[in-house]
Amino acid sequence: MDVPSHPMTAHVDCRGVSEILGRIGDKWTVLVVMSLNEQPRRFNDIKRRVGGISQQMLTRTLKMLERDGMVARDVRDTTPPQVEYRLTELGRSLADPVNQLGAWANANLAAINGNRTRYDMRNADAG
Repeated sequence: MDVPSHPMTAHVDCRGVSEILGRIGDKWTVLVVMSLNEQPRRFNDIKRRVGGISQQMLTRTLKMLERDGMVARDVRDTTPPQVEYRLTELGRSLADPVNQLGAWANANLAAINGNRTRYDMRNADAG
């Protein structure tokens, strides 16, 4: 007997979708996209806005976003050359859901921290 499948499952490349969701769900990707949503920025400006990111991780994240077509790297012909990063149309289409996710996290931060504290206290007593 044939089992009916969900209409989406017949056309979904689970491995590909999983890879992309893992990449765009990465905390550094989310924070970089949020910082570029307002305007194009230079490397050090992004680094200042994304607290805690190392230079190496920012470089890696920007290269990955550029490879995926979400960020464009514009080099100005100056001495020394100035490099600016901006969201592409594809990157801007990701910015809205990413900003909503960031707003949700910010709005629920106190509740989540309170829940974690209560959970840890309960489990410290039990263990």
